[in-house]
Amino acid sequence: MAETRKASRFIVPVAVAGVAAATIGLVPALAASGDPDLPEITAQQLIEKIAASDTQTLSGTFKISTDLGLPSLGGLASGLGGLGGDGGSSSADPAEKLTELVSGSHTLRVAADGPERQRLTLLDGSDEYSLIHSGDDVWAYDSKSNEVFHEKGASGAPEKEQKLPGTPKELADEVLKAAGDTTSITVDGTAKVAGRDAYQLVIKPKQAGSTIASVKIAVDAANGTPLKFTLSSVEGGKPVVDAGFTKVDFGRPAASEFTFTAPKGAKVTEGAAEKAAESGEDLPKGFEEGFPGLGAGFGKDGGLNVIGEGWTTIAKLDTGAPAPKTDEAPKEIQGFLDSFGDKVTGKFGSGTVFRTKLVNALLTDDGKVYVGAVTKDALVDAANAGK
Repeated sequence: MAETRKASRFIVPVAVAGVAAATIGLVPALAASGDPDLPEITAQQLIEKIAASDTQTLSGTFKISTDLGLPSLGGLASGLGGLGGDGGSSSADPAEKLTELVSGSHTLRVAADGPERQRLTLLDGSDEYSLIHSGDDVWAYDSKSNEVFHEKGASGAPEKEQKLPGTPKELADEVLKAAGDTTSITVDGTAKVAGRDAYQLVIKPKQAGSTIASVKIAVDAANGTPLKFTLSSVEGGKPVVDAGFTKVDFGRPAASEFTFTAPKGAKVTEGAAEKAAESGEDLPKGFEEGFPGLGAGFGKDGGLNVIGEGWTTIAKLDTGAPAPKTDEAPKEIQGFLDSFGDKVTGKFGSGTVFRTKLVNALLTDDGKVYVGAVTKDALVDAANAGK
């Protein structure tokens, strides 16, 4: 029990690894060989084409590879001991299962029929994990454990009206205006993606200090649907994210793709929203904003402070408590932290930079946290300026 209590103090720095996962949009991407000969198009015209796209139906298979530059998680789970909560969570819970996508290579099947029906299936040898959204219901099924997770969404609540640009051209103008002096947006040739002709839109930061080298999006030349997304780091090597359709069909999938009945004998776990509805209890404070249990007072200053702009934006949080000393951590956690943490010093004092290929975080010894898709030096400079 003493080791478990000691380990609990190190959850915040270990969780830095999860920050990177939250920043990645899983947009399918993978170019095949053979560049098609297509009419020339400007960046603004291509953005307009994306904005005008009204793809409602599709199905296909795509692969995703993610390389955040994180150390191996082997042995970490055992080091955390019984910190996984009350043990009542389901292996089919999407919050648990889909974290697998933050590392390695995976094959998925996807289907969509408008905003109310989608299905994603993660293939792992003979095992499958399926996530099905149909109307107000979200079902998840893990064939390996024969467990089901069910969440009942809120219905009947009107969405807030948002004022959006009225035409694709207006939207493209807004995108390019927002990019301003911090971003370069160009069209860089063409590609074949899952047998379809596509233009390649390349987005690069103009600012020094970002960890992002470029974002490349392949856009279907016929219907404007994004087919490819490759996120590259200034460190070089494998892309941080490289995911792509190997097969795609824009026809309407069969209705059976979006129906689900729990298999006989499967363990069914209800999500927090469904449990609250059945018991008449309110959801935990902050749940409706997507941050269970975190109220407006999160952090000493009641929230995040934003430093800088554009690609070099840094979020600062004052936890109000000194950072734990890693040499007091259980050996499994200490080894994990040391493998991707660099000790740094400056006018601010001292601390540790936890690094990935995409997102870096500086945890100072006096409890301040600086996080951004920026280099170690940029974090140290921000901390020095904050003193």
